[in-house]
Amino acid sequence: MPYEPPTHTVERSLRATTGAKIIAGVDEVGRGAWAGPVTVCAAITGLRRPPAGLTDSKLLTVKRRTELAVELRTWVTSYALGHASPEEIDALGMTAALRLAAVRALETLPVRPEAVILDGKHDYLGAPWRVRTVIKGDQSCVAVAAASVLAKVQRDKMMAELGVDHADFGFADNAGYPSPVHKAALEERGPTPHHRLSWAYLDALPQWRHLKKVRSWVDGSAPEIEGQLGFDF
Repeated sequence: MPYEPPTHTVERSLRATTGAKIIAGVDEVGRGAWAGPVTVCAAITGLRRPPAGLTDSKLLTVKRRTELAVELRTWVTSYALGHASPEEIDALGMTAALRLAAVRALETLPVRPEAVILDGKHDYLGAPWRVRTVIKGDQSCVAVAAASVLAKVQRDKMMAELGVDHADFGFADNAGYPSPVHKAALEERGPTPHHRLSWAYLDALPQWRHLKKVRSWVDGSAPEIEGQLGFDF
């Protein structure tokens, strides 16, 4: 399906309205997975013409995405990756874990961004960062699209490496996301040390349900289940 290439429109708007010169695009991958970290990439691109074919990583084939990531690593002005582990996700919840991973990425950049373009409609970063949220920013904004590709390729590589010792789970193919192979392995073997143990999928595994971690919601808020898939996927 044809798609419109990303532009620098949002970045130009931020420059004009805020005076910011150093602007990072931020995107995440791994939010809805059953296993593995959530990974965030922060990328600074300036206003240069992007590599041909750049778009949301989910719209690219594995081959093209991998090739593009190689090109992007030297094309971007700078980029950095941040991760939040399954243990941190279980302890903090996804929103706080996303912020942790994003801050790790942003603070690893060689220069501190004056503004951030964040993919999606929810600002999980907050103060002191100056944030502009953009729905489908990974398709429309150059810096966010670059972050999307770099984050996806790096996390997929990490999951394939983790899967070497857990071949039955198919991490090299599903990257820790729900799949029939992943589901069958969970039912037979239970979660690995890389699984998120507060996730809803454990509710459908009676023999492993005792492993589920439940956080205490002392502030009265509800558990975060957005993006979680149970076994009836």
